[in-house]
Amino acid sequence: MRPTFRTPPKLSPGDRVAVVSPSFAAPAEFPDLHEQAMRRLRDDFGLEPVEYPTTRQLGAAPAERARDLMAAYADPGIRAVLATIGGDDQITVLPHLDPAPFQADPKPFFGYSDNTNLLIWLWHHGVAAYHGGSTMVHVARGAGPHPVSAGSLRAALFTPGDLEITPVEEFSDEELSWHDPASLTSSLPHVPSPGWVWHQPDRVVTAPTWGGNLEILHWQLAADRWIRPVDDYAGCVLLLETSEEMPPDTEVFRILRNAGERGLLAQFPAILVGTAKASSFSAPRPPEERARYRDEQREAVLRALRDYHPEAMVVFGVDFGHTDPQWILPYGGSVTVDGPARRITAHL
Repeated sequence: MRPTFRTPPKLSPGDRVAVVSPSFAAPAEFPDLHEQAMRRLRDDFGLEPVEYPTTRQLGAAPAERARDLMAAYADPGIRAVLATIGGDDQITVLPHLDPAPFQADPKPFFGYSDNTNLLIWLWHHGVAAYHGGSTMVHVARGAGPHPVSAGSLRAALFTPGDLEITPVEEFSDEELSWHDPASLTSSLPHVPSPGWVWHQPDRVVTAPTWGGNLEILHWQLAADRWIRPVDDYAGCVLLLETSEEMPPDTEVFRILRNAGERGLLAQFPAILVGTAKASSFSAPRPPEERARYRDEQREAVLRALRDYHPEAMVVFGVDFGHTDPQWILPYGGSVTVDGPARRITAHL
């Protein structure tokens, strides 16, 4: 049976929040940017960040990072847990976690990308969280947090009720080196957003969310330790987004095809697909190639759904992944995808 999720309690100004590095300890390599995020948590959000031994420790062992997560959840004075950034090995942290402190005090966790590992683990144990909000990316953003990112993070932290998720007018998938001092004061220019594309918007679905970064989801399916029986996901809303590694459309299709063969893809009546990041330092692309890449990704998703879940309703281009700005979405908490009204509402 699907876990019963309890909405994490909201915070109050002055509350203490844990800032942890369950993946890459970016604060050790980019301390000035990290300190900027900490100042903004204090000054802009009214929170008191608390660091842990591995927050700034490069190469910390998985068991050490797990101890910091458990310590944060075991401390009743900590009221939320924010990841600094993602990485590529958080899956090795999960076996060292004891679910007891997480279930005893299910305070909100914020993270995405490699933190999809922890989000899936929390979901497996009945602990709701939030997809998005890593401190080094959107809180420390040079010119200040984008109003969409900051507003949805603030709503998830402090405000119970509904938050309407809307298309953004402009976005960016560019990158600015954090070794460049300009990263502390500047943000890259935005361009017009491709907007949302609705596929079969013929129903209204209100349900808990699951999923996250597609590449990490693939790892989790391969490890098969914290994936529940497929029926446990029946009726949920699937979140899918891809990373700065920019998997080709063939890989996107194969991952979803494999999920379809498992019977998993057919469980989700509604799917939200994030705006794909389509350029990086290692593989810069002109605008027309970026648009073509996103079109190819969309067709890969639809191709898999034609084979394994042709009835699914899908919204492409929702900004909750590796682009800027970023909507913070409930994870295990509910969203409403209203096809006829072309609306998405997060229930916080």
